[in-house]
Amino acid sequence: MASAVAAIPQASFISNLRRFDAYPKTMEDFRIKTCGGALITILSGALIVSLFVAELQFYMGISIREKLLMDTTRSELLNIYIDVTFQHLPCQYLSVDAMDVSGEQQVDVNHDIKKSRLWPNGSLVSTAKATLGKKNATEVATINNCESCYGAESEKIKCCNTCEDVRNAYQAKGWGLDSLANIIQCQREGLADDLKNMKDEQCNVKGTLSVSKVSGNFHISPGKSFQQHHVHVHDLKFLTDFPLNLTHTIHQLTFGQFVPGQINPLDNHTFTAEKLAAMRQYFVQIVPMKYVTINGATVLSNQYSATHHHKAINLVRASRGEEQGLPGMFVTYEISPLMVEVTEHSRSLPHFLTGVCAIVGGVFTIAGIVDSLVYNSYRAFKKKLELGKVS
Repeated sequence: MASAVAAIPQASFISNLRRFDAYPKTMEDFRIKTCGGALITILSGALIVSLFVAELQFYMGISIREKLLMDTTRSELLNIYIDVTFQHLPCQYLSVDAMDVSGEQQVDVNHDIKKSRLWPNGSLVSTAKATLGKKNATEVATINNCESCYGAESEKIKCCNTCEDVRNAYQAKGWGLDSLANIIQCQREGLADDLKNMKDEQCNVKGTLSVSKVSGNFHISPGKSFQQHHVHVHDLKFLTDFPLNLTHTIHQLTFGQFVPGQINPLDNHTFTAEKLAAMRQYFVQIVPMKYVTINGATVLSNQYSATHHHKAINLVRASRGEEQGLPGMFVTYEISPLMVEVTEHSRSLPHFLTGVCAIVGGVFTIAGIVDSLVYNSYRAFKKKLELGKVS
């Protein structure tokens, strides 16, 4: 008797629990399965699988968050990586220089910068060919005690045994060599002839410039560069007889380390000089960037935007100092005081589960509506067909 009494509350609880069933079931005998419903089920299942894969890929990916901060890395150096090819200028003509607003100057940079001589088809000039212009210089320097500097002798420079010595002596005086053909040392070394033989060569300039993290500029220009009375000067006199075509291609120009997704606007940029002696200027706005990976590693880099301008240069007037500007490729950069912090984050599991539930529920709901429309439309059409209302 006691067990029967205990069973009554249990049955009442189960009966009351059934009232909360939001998914009432129909008897199997009252269910109608159609080919249209089967087709819609297959299509909706395929759609669910494809959307689930897309959502899974999105969940496995990395989200990016950005925010602005004050730049506190001003004391560090800025590494500028350049990779430029001049299609119509030999390497013997070019010098790389850098300077900034603090007064620091790097003249005729050779460390960490490599100049590669290329044939017109882009192939590398062999090592044997790459020594042109230096023949007999070492032997003559050891045989002759003291050769003339052609009037440019000074207390520091009394002898000029090589063509380079003569050019340095002239630069120390603030003079420019009009021609190398009249200098015995240059004739002996064959520099003038070598320059003529090199006129069809290309030059690839590649390497890294390390500069202070302040506004400044760097340039790649013809003529040997030097300092004269605290003024940056290029010796262009002996180049006035040579065609200076400044056509060039910037293969890569980056400020700092490369980070994922970074786009450099000047990469693969080509400038074609319509006039031979041209001054090509690039104005670059740099925004420092701190990239924090999902593992916590920090990479300091920079984003930049760029505009450009060019003008023709009269080489004879420029060699006399009568014209503003020099032929060459000039990059002037300014650095923003703000920094962009980019942080990688993994997406949350609850967000992924919410997306999966939305996909499954949404597709089944829409598929149910489509199936209902198709089924009811078919029944209405069939009924009219039976009544003879459809011819």
